[in-house]
Amino acid sequence: MHAADSAERQHKGRRGLVRLFNALLYSISGLRLAFRHESAFRQEIALAAVLIPSALALPVPPIEQVLLITSVLLVLVVELLNSSVEAAVDRIGLDTHRLSKRAKDLGSAAVLVTLAALATVWGVLAGPVVWRLLIGLLAA
Repeated sequence: MHAADSAERQHKGRRGLVRLFNALLYSISGLRLAFRHESAFRQEIALAAVLIPSALALPVPPIEQVLLITSVLLVLVVELLNSSVEAAVDRIGLDTHRLSKRAKDLGSAAVLVTLAALATVWGVLAGPVVWRLLIGLLAA
């Protein structure tokens, strides 16, 4: 085994189920940290708390429910990645630097693009169904 491989393994920790369990704990910690420190993540969790049950309640085919839910989860994933970029940039230094600004702006743009994708998916798949339900309620 190469010396670099050995050194890298020391940083990886244990193997097997212990490693999987540790990874789960790190992931839960990350979610807690995001919820505690990132207001955008809390807002998107609130949005998910409304949209995911709505997707399950809408009378649409299962594949459309999956697409609706996936679009919501994608926003959360990209927000977590954006928050990690911001934290890493801030760790390097809080002074304004053009590359730091670029990194943060690109992460923010990624979140915006996923929010646009969410709006598109929900508009195309759920919009007509919700519209028919509203028309039915008004006609009754």
